[in-house]
Amino acid sequence: MQEKHLQIEDLTYSRDVRTWLYERYGKEQGENIWADVVDKYNEYLKDLPDYGGKKNGHAYAIYGALLVFALYPSLPDKPPIDELQSFVQSMFMRPFTKLGKIFDLNRNPDMCLIDMVFKRAGKRDQKDIKKYPAGFINVTEPYDREHHAARYHFAQCPNAEFAKSHDLLHVLPLLCNSDFFGISEIHGKLIRCGTCGNSDRCDYLVVGDRNPITDLYVTEVDENGFMVSRKK
Repeated sequence: MQEKHLQIEDLTYSRDVRTWLYERYGKEQGENIWADVVDKYNEYLKDLPDYGGKKNGHAYAIYGALLVFALYPSLPDKPPIDELQSFVQSMFMRPFTKLGKIFDLNRNPDMCLIDMVFKRAGKRDQKDIKKYPAGFINVTEPYDREHHAARYHFAQCPNAEFAKSHDLLHVLPLLCNSDFFGISEIHGKLIRCGTCGNSDRCDYLVVGDRNPITDLYVTEVDENGFMVSRKK
């Protein structure tokens, strides 16, 4: 039996979006835009496969992304995508900003801890994908103790699949690029050569921001708006 999808009122991000709309467009117009966002979100729900609803470990990542996909097409002035980046990444990565006050990936114990978190999430995802095959396919990788580096990748991302099937690939970088900000908030560096939006996998190589590995890469924005790491 298909699990119930998260409704827009179930998302804590909804309050952030409404506040942002009021500040940008004024309360009256902001309310009208929000009504359009709600309509689009509910329309999108009809197209979604069974992700497991709130039982999915990535529920807020999936349905939060759906909220962003509903938001951008509803904006009357259609601003440049990157104009929303600061708002979106601050909204999604708020827990990382708080964590960064006590957590530092330049410390070996903290790197080992985040690798443990990645591994546990990977095991959970590998169980979920058997029940909800349209979800995230998480491939865990061994911890690199020599270089203090944690790695894993997604071979399938439901947000990328949704973006491709709904002509919203231009909005997807708002989500993917937020990962770079989130990792930086815990004093780390994300090294990523591609996502499921511009490659066949979304890779995560995470190190402390003072790790010598960071000197080997430069972060660029590709022609589709995705932040990517290139070797120097």
